[in-house]
Amino acid sequence: MAADTDAGDPVTAAIENFDVDALMAWAQTQGLEFLMKLAAAVAIFVIGRIVVRILISGMRRGMQRHAVDRSLVSFITNIVRVVLLIVVILMALGTLGVQTTSFVAILGAAGLAIGLALQGSLSNFAAGVLIVFFRPYKSGDYIEAAGVSGTVEEVQILTTILKTPDNKRVIVPNGQVMGSVITNYSANDTRRVDLVFGVSYGDDLAKVKKTLQDLVAADKRVLADPAPTIAVLELADSSVKFVCRPWVKTEDYWNVWFDMTETVKNRFDEDGISMPFPQRDVRVFSKNGD
Repeated sequence: MAADTDAGDPVTAAIENFDVDALMAWAQTQGLEFLMKLAAAVAIFVIGRIVVRILISGMRRGMQRHAVDRSLVSFITNIVRVVLLIVVILMALGTLGVQTTSFVAILGAAGLAIGLALQGSLSNFAAGVLIVFFRPYKSGDYIEAAGVSGTVEEVQILTTILKTPDNKRVIVPNGQVMGSVITNYSANDTRRVDLVFGVSYGDDLAKVKKTLQDLVAADKRVLADPAPTIAVLELADSSVKFVCRPWVKTEDYWNVWFDMTETVKNRFDEDGISMPFPQRDVRVFSKNGD
């Protein structure tokens, strides 16, 4: 009974069928070559990991110097590390003589399937990477993009978070941002305030121009260089339109806009300069034709 049990045991059968002579022959003919390949594969794997670690560390420092968002730095470096380690492993297996073509095909098919499933997310991710490296805007900038305007609170992996002037939180996909025109109002240190004022045809144009020049010169927030532009813009239907274009620091833009509009109106009233507004004449006819 015991003999029958041993004969049916696969482990025992494998030991009995083990050919020591064949193993010794293989060791004498190919053993040294295999050990050299194994040593080369281990060396490639160890050195490859060291090189990957150095590259990832340099990549992380470079993105940190450019003030890239911390979560985005971690996400990108992790992806690059995995990709590079896969390349190192395939190189080590290839050194051992393992056919890596099938592995590459499997990885390619898996990557294609994942790409099709996450097409929108990958598009947003790619756009996020472009935003990080080309930096059309950064946190704190006031921008207009994808039909939305607001202050950039955070640039994330897939989205950009904006805060509107009325304190709304708007999350815009990065793909839509990069696919539209981006207007960055905070990119430059100075901006031009474009104001238009209409006066009556009966007013003294030289007096109006001098009044605007005095008001602009009195505002310390207005920059001397570039010089402000004050001139007649248009002879409209019911008024003569003056353009007033002072240059200010970007952070003073809206304050100067609001203050100058109010100041000009008050000063025109004091100096007797009229600001026409649209009027309509209404004629009433009786049934008798009078």
